[in-house]
Amino acid sequence: MKGVSSTPGDYVYFKSQVPLHKIPIGTKQWRYYDFGPKTVPPLICIPGIAGTADVYYKQIMALSMKGYRVISVDIPRVWSYHEWIQAFEKFLDTIDVHHVHLYGTSLGGFLAQLFAHHRPRRVKSLVLSNTYLDTRTFAAAMPWAPFVSWTPSFLLKRYVLTGIRDGPHEPFIADSVDFAVSQVETLSKDDLAARLTLTVDAASVGSLLLSDSAITIMDTNDYCAIPQHLKDELTERYPEARRAYLKTGGDFPFLSRPDEVNLHLQLHLRRVKVEPRPEVVNTISKDGADGTDSSSQSKDEEKDDRNNNMPQGSGSSSSDQSPTFPESSGSSNDPPLPTDTIQLQSSSIDTLILAQVAGEVYQSCLLFTLCYCTLVLVHGGFISRQSV
Repeated sequence: MKGVSSTPGDYVYFKSQVPLHKIPIGTKQWRYYDFGPKTVPPLICIPGIAGTADVYYKQIMALSMKGYRVISVDIPRVWSYHEWIQAFEKFLDTIDVHHVHLYGTSLGGFLAQLFAHHRPRRVKSLVLSNTYLDTRTFAAAMPWAPFVSWTPSFLLKRYVLTGIRDGPHEPFIADSVDFAVSQVETLSKDDLAARLTLTVDAASVGSLLLSDSAITIMDTNDYCAIPQHLKDELTERYPEARRAYLKTGGDFPFLSRPDEVNLHLQLHLRRVKVEPRPEVVNTISKDGADGTDSSSQSKDEEKDDRNNNMPQGSGSSSSDQSPTFPESSGSSNDPPLPTDTIQLQSSSIDTLILAQVAGEVYQSCLLFTLCYCTLVLVHGGFISRQSV
């Protein structure tokens, strides 16, 4: 596996625009992103073992600008599936979300199915990618599971990374692997141990009350860490589910093939009657809400005061302050986004002010030049004082 490359430019921009939330709920620490109109039922993204909330940043960027609300979460430090179900339900209650649409990959897809089985009234639809129905295969492949909590961190990370296929990749798949590896490096020993424990803990998905028509199965056809027979069992369990196969994408299609993944997610949300709110995208505040709290209101008042002190024509409406994401895709057909474009998009008011100041400076320089040339011509006798 090649070394981790530098941080992608679109990820740097994402981090500058979308706040990371960290809240303790009971004994669990939740780390998540929440962006998009609050009036839209959210799509909650749950990663696999090697993922964090950050791995879905391309989905947050693209879908929120189309009027959808996307929440991406870290799997908290839970050691059993019963603990996961209780912790996730408390999390939803805390952020005041009652009905959800879940998008889970690998372990995240398994956790999404378990929650849908035990809390059927809260889950309205599922998008399952490269996932499975039970843990028997993984338990058999990990006989040292009882000692996972005592295993050193570097061995746990090595074990997780061995599940990611090494070898020559096309560029965007290689970049997705590098990004996922960088996220694994941020996980603590206990976080990795808890996730591996969930992977081998004896459990299986029971029958769901959710209709197959509310389920989309999105798999990659090239390769992934989940054995093919487990993916086949999933498709057999939900025979009427919509199929969305990606020709390539590897283990992390949401990073390597974001355009295709985002398109399938939009089609799924439309099919389950989730209506986006693109008309409120320009009024989304920095905390991701389509409204303002007291702190954001005070900031808006300060901006209004500054705008009132500006000369006419130099002000800007509050909607100009909302982040405008670049159309980031990761597709090989799309050119990389220039850095100067990102900087210009991030501060429209500053651009207007600089433009106005530059115009005033230009006018002053022009007037000074005309006066100086006139004085020189008069002094040289080329123009009479009477004509001046």
